[in-house]
Amino acid sequence: MTSSWMLVAGALFAMMGMLAKLLSDQFSGAELAMYRSLFGLTTIGIFLLWRRETLRTPFWKGHFWRGATGTVSLVAYFYAMTALPLATAITLNYTSPTWLTLLSALLLKERFDRRLILAIALGFVGVAMLLRPAFASDQAVPGMIGLASGFFAACAYLNVKKLGAAGEPAWRVVFYFSVAGTFGSALIQPLDGPFHAITSTNFWPLLGMGMLATLAQLAMTRAYHSGNTLVVGAFAYSTVIFAALGGLVFFSERLPMLAWMGMLVIIVSGLLAGLTKGTGAGIDKDNKIPALPAEED
Repeated sequence: MTSSWMLVAGALFAMMGMLAKLLSDQFSGAELAMYRSLFGLTTIGIFLLWRRETLRTPFWKGHFWRGATGTVSLVAYFYAMTALPLATAITLNYTSPTWLTLLSALLLKERFDRRLILAIALGFVGVAMLLRPAFASDQAVPGMIGLASGFFAACAYLNVKKLGAAGEPAWRVVFYFSVAGTFGSALIQPLDGPFHAITSTNFWPLLGMGMLATLAQLAMTRAYHSGNTLVVGAFAYSTVIFAALGGLVFFSERLPMLAWMGMLVIIVSGLLAGLTKGTGAGIDKDNKIPALPAEED
């Protein structure tokens, strides 16, 4: 049952990506990230009003850096989904466990053993394999932005870990990230051109994108709360498979064999990072927090 919830989450996240790609000819990546964050802010805001929770916090610095790095990751993620094959964009975002492994060892002074070195090496070999077709098709810039989304997702997760260790409740972390994502994306948008109008035609796909992301997060949370985090973490990569199938069926996206092999190597790298005990990478053994892309943070 646990794996079923994660498969549901993976399918819903992939469907969200398909709607983002469908809307890419009407909105920029920053706009899509803004509307996604605004939907999350509305949802968590209603929850906080109902629970009458306080937003007061002594950890403003942690929230600032979590919001800043998470917003950059989210905007880069949506941009990559609009410019690259869907499975490629999502896989590049899923390099976050590999980046987190490296950052945890360098910044948090966590144990750096052979398995960590192997996970990092595999991750970057997979990235090189996945990006080579992108470079060959003049998609080098979107490819690097997609890779950056994974890096900044790892940076955001480091701040989530610190806030959790300090005793900050998860709902408050989500609220302030939603605030940062909404307004941060709006500030970034002018760099990519003017804002585009919401119409009666594109409103419903935007609403669906937000609803799918929220339902996916609920399914993912249910999976992590009810089962083995390592097993659930492995099933989290089902998003890549669903995205590849969706990209093929709805957008006629056909990836070369080298890209498929690179995706597989990146998945193996992420799983190896999660299985490396005591590194803080992949899965938090105590808090059961998945080190997944920013969209799932």
